[in-house]
Amino acid sequence: MTDSTSGGPSVAAGEGDVTSPAPRRLTIGKVLAALSDDFPDVTASKIRFLEAEGLVLPHRTASGYRTYTDDDLRRLRYVLAAQRDRYWPLKVIREALDALDRGLSDPGDEHDGRPRPPAPTPDPEVPGPRALVGHRDVFLTGPELREATGIDRDTMNALETYGLLQPDANGRFGHESLAVAAAAHTLASHGLEARHLRPFRTAADREIGLVEQVLATRRGSGPREDRAAEIASACIALHVALVRARLPR
Repeated sequence: MTDSTSGGPSVAAGEGDVTSPAPRRLTIGKVLAALSDDFPDVTASKIRFLEAEGLVLPHRTASGYRTYTDDDLRRLRYVLAAQRDRYWPLKVIREALDALDRGLSDPGDEHDGRPRPPAPTPDPEVPGPRALVGHRDVFLTGPELREATGIDRDTMNALETYGLLQPDANGRFGHESLAVAAAAHTLASHGLEARHLRPFRTAADREIGLVEQVLATRRGSGPREDRAAEIASACIALHVALVRARLPR
């Protein structure tokens, strides 16, 4: 909700975005005019009091005049509405603003009006259970797999050696092998060889081990295949979330 300079609610621009226009600056008189219809009793002294309480942080010009952004204006509206409609003390408002600054959602008039944590949403990049259960009938020869993904023969042999590629009894490679080989090709461009990728195979085996353990020890409704896919999808989502949390920002 806030940025580091104005203290007001904002929508962050992309980092390094040089095309974003500078926020407009409003004088305290223009702020009062913008607020007057909804809050006819608001005064300059009231706004300065809210500033002294740290609830809004206007910019100061070189000559000392206060200027406000649209984010500051929205923040003032939130504070004034919370006082008028919900009778919140400043301590509660300050806590609510902090929650909004940290990404919680404003529920409006629902519940008690306090900011609420956002509901978790499925990651569109993580395959759901149905995608894991579904099978695609494709069986490629080694040359076809290399042609489709760009890996060379040595890399392909190494991927087989370390268990990342596993042909069937007829020496053919299924659809999942396409994804494995394509990912290995991308990683090779960053200097990661097949031998570096063995931990991924180990981790996958451990996740499947967990799935099988749950299926063996806990009964559940639905076909075994569907339950396995649901558990595996949750494991993948957990893995992706943990990796994203550790990526440099």
